[in-house]
Amino acid sequence: MRALLSSFSWRELQHHPWRNAAAVVAVMLGVALAFSVQLINASALSEFSQAVRAVNGQPDLELRAVQGSFDEAVYARVANHPQIALASPVLEISTYALDGTPAGGRLPLRIIGVDALAVAAIAPSLMSVPSSDSGRFALFAPGQVFLNPAAQQALKGLTLRLQSGLELRQVTVAGSVSAGGGPLAVMDIAAAQDLFGKAGQLSRIDLRLSAGADARRVIESLELPSNITATAPGDAAERVSNLSRAYRVNLTVLALVALFTGAFLVFSVLSLSVAKRAQQFALLGVLGLTGRERLQLVLAESLLLGAAGSVLGIALGTGLAALALRLLGGDLGGGYFSGVAPALQWNGWAALVYGALGIAAAGVGGWWPARAAQKLPPAQTLKGLGVASGSGRGHWFSIILIAAGALLAMVPPIFGIPLAAYVSVGLLLVGGITALPWLISLIYNRLSPQVAHRLLPLLAVERARRVRESAAVAVSGVVASLSLAVALTVMVTSFRESVTHWLDIVLPADLYVRTALGTSASDTAYFSPEFVAALGRLPGVARVGSLRTTQLLLDTTRPSVTLIARPIDNPATTLPLVGQALPVPPGHIGIYVSEPMVDLYDAHPGTVFRPLSQAFMALAQSMQGQSAPDLIANTTQPIASTASPEFYVAGVWRDYARQFGAIAMAQTDFERLTGDRRSNDLAVWLKDGASDSEVQQAIRALAGQQSGEGALLELASVSQLRATSLRIFDRSFAVTYWLQGVAIAIGLFGVAASFSAQVLARRKEFGLLAHLGLTRRQILAVVAGEGAAWTLIGALAGLALGLAVSTVLVYVVNPQSFHWTMDLMVPWLRLALLCAAVVVAGTVTAWLAGRAAAGRDAVLAVKEDW
Repeated sequence: MRALLSSFSWRELQHHPWRNAAAVVAVMLGVALAFSVQLINASALSEFSQAVRAVNGQPDLELRAVQGSFDEAVYARVANHPQIALASPVLEISTYALDGTPAGGRLPLRIIGVDALAVAAIAPSLMSVPSSDSGRFALFAPGQVFLNPAAQQALKGLTLRLQSGLELRQVTVAGSVSAGGGPLAVMDIAAAQDLFGKAGQLSRIDLRLSAGADARRVIESLELPSNITATAPGDAAERVSNLSRAYRVNLTVLALVALFTGAFLVFSVLSLSVAKRAQQFALLGVLGLTGRERLQLVLAESLLLGAAGSVLGIALGTGLAALALRLLGGDLGGGYFSGVAPALQWNGWAALVYGALGIAAAGVGGWWPARAAQKLPPAQTLKGLGVASGSGRGHWFSIILIAAGALLAMVPPIFGIPLAAYVSVGLLLVGGITALPWLISLIYNRLSPQVAHRLLPLLAVERARRVRESAAVAVSGVVASLSLAVALTVMVTSFRESVTHWLDIVLPADLYVRTALGTSASDTAYFSPEFVAALGRLPGVARVGSLRTTQLLLDTTRPSVTLIARPIDNPATTLPLVGQALPVPPGHIGIYVSEPMVDLYDAHPGTVFRPLSQAFMALAQSMQGQSAPDLIANTTQPIASTASPEFYVAGVWRDYARQFGAIAMAQTDFERLTGDRRSNDLAVWLKDGASDSEVQQAIRALAGQQSGEGALLELASVSQLRATSLRIFDRSFAVTYWLQGVAIAIGLFGVAASFSAQVLARRKEFGLLAHLGLTRRQILAVVAGEGAAWTLIGALAGLALGLAVSTVLVYVVNPQSFHWTMDLMVPWLRLALLCAAVVVAGTVTAWLAGRAAAGRDAVLAVKEDW
């Protein structure tokens, strides 16, 4: 019997290739998208980890500066410790390089200064290999750099100019290193210190312990200063993995939307198949095929469709991942793996998991058609009378599901991921879909008396009332797809409007000038106080506002937060505050934290933020040890003493540019505590009638007087920055619009398949209506009216469910994943047009499906009972 069922299923799939191909494609797309996201992220993480291991080597311990750098006097004490076999000093600097070629531009470059006599034993990939025309001792010579493969590919010249402030320091490419990852250059540590004004400063010390030494006791005996922390190797890779986890999960869930809607397409295809073969199933039942065996037969078909789609999806997903890694790298728009160009790393276990998900989705989609085949009454079906609709379950089950979904939305994140919120969205969708029969009955019971004296509308409304279970099944795909489309539309609109409002506040000036493209290079690419003063005196410039950014490591298990020193005269107008600013108590320094700081560090308004006090002392020590001439030039303010400053959280502000936290403070307080008067970004207000282009040329000429290269600056007007920011935003969310279109198309295909199944089973009904005097046009009008009535309910339910899901996305998923909030914005006109388009498409789909059943064959079908 099993062999007979398998043969029957296989023949059915072969005889309807185009119809079954639609279901296979739906499953294939879902599996391909989800599997490709998994491969891209896994490959990027693996490549990043390998790059970290190559650059950091394999020490037993790493002594790192909490902020910036520390005094190299610590190295002598560490190297002479009896339980430390080897100590390798390292200086890390992020800067920019120009290679002098016509096509060359500024390239972010990581400089690593090492002791060539010690680095080989701990990090051999950083060991310099001189080129054939370089001397034997080139690795010790000043002004000599050794490039890794990524830097060699990007920088073609034999001489490079490295940026320090607005000056360019020339170096010579003397060879190579084998370290992977993004572009980096290795040079002698003493040469790096001299080149960048870091004399006597180190970033880290890599330690190899003596045999049998206990790492914890060694750390205790070293009695390290407060600005140095001891960490295990590999923490950086693990930290990035944890940081990008929420982003990766959100991408995967978004990709699985296609698989979710694909299950509805399998459902629609098999529903149509069961309806067309109802009499065949009935005949098999008369011949001895039990209801359970009919269920197994349809389930086998669904699993075969799922298996075919999964195999093709794994292959397509592999190709998509390879293409994305080649064209886009491993970044995927999240900013976590910038500069990493990973190779594809295929994972068989992941392929099995996502393949199983595809088969499971197809099985779920085929369960209800299989149950319908199981419940077919053989005698009644052989007469062409169809299946009587069930009474349906009560609406209390749906209410319980929706209530459970609402409660789960209030659960906090689990391991930093909104897992409960995802389950909440699923329960809301399932609860809303199972409530459709009750909703149809509720609405059309009240509408029926209004059309009692109009024949065609009455037939359409009564049909929806009497077979509400079938109507609910037909529009369930529309409800699922439309609700997801509405939710994504509202979420993206809310985010975009919030970002637009945020840009209006954070970009008040006419022109913006910056020299560091990222915070990591803020200590080597900066504006001196003299340059800022000279810029303010240029013709056409009304005033200049400067901004200093630097990184603070508040917790070794989390990424650095960004400290922003800027003029804050009135926080309510200079910062996009959430709530009101609090008055700062006497003796405290007021700070304003971004929303992630509240979630990640408990920096609530009205509290003293102790972690910043400790980090600031380390920052001040680092600043005092540097010898850069612009650091404390012309300052009359005292540099921070040993007393720990008290920082008072006076407000919270929105920051959509830095996901892991930012702290804004008055620039005068920052300069008083650190002595650092450098700037990274300048806001320029122009005088009335001043030409934007002329002012930009004057600024570049001013920069050229210091560096000889005006291209070191990045200049943009406020309109350019707004347009660029919104263009990046729209490109990042372009995939959501594509998924909306796919979801709605699948939902409408489900309506078409359901109506096709319905009209095939109702050929005798249409024939009887024709014998009673209804024309073919009137019969089609009834079918179209049913489609309008059914899809109208689906559109209303999808709109309501979509708004509920969007509330969870905006107020729960987004804050729990990325720690920032947004205002809920509902684009009513766009949603109304979307729902109207679905109703029109559903009506036309029903009309097209009814044409085949309302012709001469329907009239002749009545004779089958004579």
